[in-house]
Amino acid sequence: MRTLDLSPLFRSTVGFDRMTSLLETASRMDANAANSYPPYNIERQSEDEYRISMAVAGFTLADLEIKVQDQAVTVRGRQADSASADDENTTYLHRGIATRAFERRFHLADHIRVSGAKLEHGLLHVELVREVPEALRPRMIEISATSVTGDSAKVIEGEKTSDAKVATKAA
Repeated sequence: MRTLDLSPLFRSTVGFDRMTSLLETASRMDANAANSYPPYNIERQSEDEYRISMAVAGFTLADLEIKVQDQAVTVRGRQADSASADDENTTYLHRGIATRAFERRFHLADHIRVSGAKLEHGLLHVELVREVPEALRPRMIEISATSVTGDSAKVIEGEKTSDAKVATKAA
């Protein structure tokens, strides 16, 4: 895979720090296959609602932690030491259910906040909502038809001229 050198962007831009760090993170993710655990989905529920669903089979509520900081959601999972005590008495012929610790980070766009999370059937659902502040929402401006002075528009009537005079002036 080809690597991208983003250092020229840092030297010639101001205020785009977050975008360049996102590009660097994306380029590192492709190269590192270890970041594929646990599997997840990002779903759009409606125009302003999203959901991140992560497959965390074998983890309990006590094993999971969700933290929001600097426009990023970080989900951590670490199983308690009691699970390792059970493993000492067990011999696995095949171990396909991963129980390793993980940390997964999702960067959020502006005005996206975490509204809740729930664990059901081995899936951790993190609910997200877009809340655009009233000052940034588009608003309609009413157009009035009054003049600057507040008076209604005045109509100026001219003198009635005969059609013959108008025809001679036009010619």
